Amino acid sequence: MSIQTVGIIGAGTMGHGIAQACAVSGVNVVMVDISDASVAKGISAVAASLDRLIKKEKITEADKAAALARIQGSTNYDDLKAAQLVIEAATENFELKVKILKQVDALLAPEVIVASNTSSISITKLAAVTQRADRFIGMHFFNPVPMMALVEIIRGLQTSDTTHAAVHDLATRLGKSPITVKNAPGFVVNRILVPMINEALFVLAEGLATPEDIDAGMKLGCNQPIGPLALADMIGLDVCLAVMEVYLNEFGDSKYRPCPLLKEMVAAGHLGRKTGRGVYVY
Repeated sequence: MSIQTVGIIGAGTMGHGIAQACAVSGVNVVMVDISDASVAKGISAVAASLDRLIKKEKITEADKAAALARIQGSTNYDDLKAAQLVIEAATENFELKVKILKQVDALLAPEVIVASNTSSISITKLAAVTQRADRFIGMHFFNPVPMMALVEIIRGLQTSDTTHAAVHDLATRLGKSPITVKNAPGFVVNRILVPMINEALFVLAEGLATPEDIDAGMKLGCNQPIGPLALADMIGLDVCLAVMEVYLNEFGDSKYRPCPLLKEMVAAGHLGRKTGRGVYVY
């Protein structure tokens, strides 16, 4: 199957990032969210991102216009029927994802592939709530999507070779470097990354060093381009907490216990860049 149109459920950070990556690569997009305001905000974010690329002389004004023309915003799930692949990019919440997936599964033609952009939830479990488990797969993009080369392609127990091949081909056409992983909590990257962020928060909570020094230590000592605490703010502390809670629940191992400081910050609404305050103030 050659995927020419991609449906995206969710116009937030990940949704509009995936939309941009598709549109600049010549793939048509239908981006759906619950309100006109949410859709408009997502399209505006794409336009602003493209403007930054114009300033860096990476693309032209004509490229921007062509990319935006490929993105159709909508609040109607019926518009997803035009897609050969629909990517669910909703909040990292199992019940919400199941609700969305059941709704689109009943709507889409049998041959349409459905993917979840989840960063931690079982692809096998999500596939099982649909009637197309063999055509269900994980596509874990990384933030910011237009800049990050990696896509984790996660095969559930039921995912067919044909589905995997079609999605792998699309990821390559988007200019990404996909890796294929088996279904397991956190897959590969976040299985390693988020516990490291959680440990950095323990170090901070114990007063061993300032946030700036913790991040500088990891950047200078481990050659990381961004420190774990600054990265946590970029990802969203609520997302980090949700991922750690999935690990603790799925593995039953206390090494995945979320740092109490992380839970406190989320309770306070200090979620990182998106709220203007997290470990750092923005």
